Amino acid sequence: MKTSRLLRKQPLIVSFLVLLILATIVIGIGIGASPISYGRLIPTILGHGAFEDHFVLFSLRLPRMLITLLAGMALALSGAILQGITRNELADPGIIGINAGAGVGVTVYFIFAPINVESFTFMIPLMAFAGALITAILIYAFSYTRNDGVQPIRLVITGVGFSLALSGVMIVLISSVDRTKVDFISKWLAGSVWGTDWPFILALLPWIIVLIPYALYKSRALNLLALNESTAVGAGVSVSRDRVLLMLAAVALAASAVSMTGGIAFIGLMAPHIARALVGPKHQQFVPVSILIGGWLLLLADTVGRNLSEPNGIAAGIVVAFIGAPYFLYLLLKKEG
Repeated sequence: MKTSRLLRKQPLIVSFLVLLILATIVIGIGIGASPISYGRLIPTILGHGAFEDHFVLFSLRLPRMLITLLAGMALALSGAILQGITRNELADPGIIGINAGAGVGVTVYFIFAPINVESFTFMIPLMAFAGALITAILIYAFSYTRNDGVQPIRLVITGVGFSLALSGVMIVLISSVDRTKVDFISKWLAGSVWGTDWPFILALLPWIIVLIPYALYKSRALNLLALNESTAVGAGVSVSRDRVLLMLAAVALAASAVSMTGGIAFIGLMAPHIARALVGPKHQQFVPVSILIGGWLLLLADTVGRNLSEPNGIAAGIVVAFIGAPYFLYLLLKKEG
């Protein structure tokens, strides 16, 4: 009975979240340093607005909002996958160090590689993925034991350690470069959305289009992996292969997102937890809800952050951290208790 209620509830929650995202976009368009009157919004969308309104909407506001929406979706899905394959409710790509690994990849590329304007937008996610993948392999190796597999608390502690160490590596790397590059990396570390033009959306979109359907397709395997290995094996799941492929998907999603929005943590932690509370623990049910919640959370954080102070606002990563850090501590204490 409870399961059938949750099945009926999910479409309503999905519809509500879609409306919430659209409402946040409309509100975000109408506020800020160059607000667009809501009365002029529809004519501008239809191509009949003033040049200033058209420029603000299509060159400034919409690209940034779509980037934050897509990145939040990717981070939420990455967190949901990581929590499933590690059986650890505290797993998040930012907390366990994957985002920091992506940051080192971006930093090394930005500092040492020759920057080609035409390829830069598309190379950034690839470099972030390379750094995140190496980091994920190391974290997994340090958290794994032959007898017990991956230990949940050890995974979090190891990831936090790697995150701090890699943040130190980034500081060392930028200590000897020119001021412009230092400013870019510093903003990246704070979670400042920097990929705010249409080419960045085109660079991020393929990762989303490929990996979201793949994760939904693997929902049954995630359900079984989240229980225990013996159950998954008994149900015909190729545990080692699926775990590796899903880990690669989670790393790729997180890396592609943070390559555009900087080092943002906690979205991948909060969104799956909220989604499970709303529609239950089955991945078929809560993953779509988690994706929408993650997109909305980052969109809201960036909208609030860029309007809190002038002229540059507050980084979205800092706004998210104000909510996410206490939430993480609450979950950690709850798990220990």
